[in-house]
Amino acid sequence: MTASGIYVYGIVRRSHPLPAGAAGAVGVGEPPAAVRLLPADDLAVVVSAAYPGLRARRRDLMAHQGLLMTLAEAGPVLPMRFGMVAPDEATVLAGVAARHGEHVAALERLDSRVEMNIKITPVQDNLAALIREDPVVRRTREETRRRPGYEASVRLGEAVAAGLRRRAAVAAARLPAEFAGMADEVRPGPDVEGCVLNVSFLVPRREEGRFRGVAERFAADHRDRLELRVTGPLPCYSFVAPEPVPARA
Repeated sequence: MTASGIYVYGIVRRSHPLPAGAAGAVGVGEPPAAVRLLPADDLAVVVSAAYPGLRARRRDLMAHQGLLMTLAEAGPVLPMRFGMVAPDEATVLAGVAARHGEHVAALERLDSRVEMNIKITPVQDNLAALIREDPVVRRTREETRRRPGYEASVRLGEAVAAGLRRRAAVAAARLPAEFAGMADEVRPGPDVEGCVLNVSFLVPRREEGRFRGVAERFAADHRDRLELRVTGPLPCYSFVAPEPVPARA
């Protein structure tokens, strides 16, 4: 099959090793394309051939993410998001050269650090506590009992959902200062349906265990109001400039 461009995974230092072993540097595509380093002065771009018909299939998404995570274990990586393809090597190299100093500084800043993400969603039960605490829900419930019907039930459901979100948001606002104390940087993430909080932390690797411990204690202390999910360590997507190499999605 003829390649239709250069698939770009990220930027590393030129001395950065590729994962060892037959399954260590598995790229996207079917069959998986061979991953290689494209030298760019003291940097290198992690690339493979891009073939027509690439889609966001689970296998390819996992290959992209898995390669970046494995690379990050050996040193800092400026990650590209899935599906970024440049027309040729010259375009990739020109883009890296144009922002060379920025890339070097970013790799230094990310060295020995990982991204840890926290998402908080409302707990969907404990209705009795919500009715006691939330006057809006309590009033809507009383109105529904006096005048039952489909529309009244819908209004009550909406009031309960909004009340659960308010309770979770109030609790999420008490997120421990320890998180920020462990992190070099903090970035809010995009809105996620169902979440009252989505935030990422740039955390030294040595602090990962303590970070998880604080998250577990906070979740336990507020388990009647929120569910907290920690995802990480992740490639530091939230802490690099948008798309460090010119490419098209």
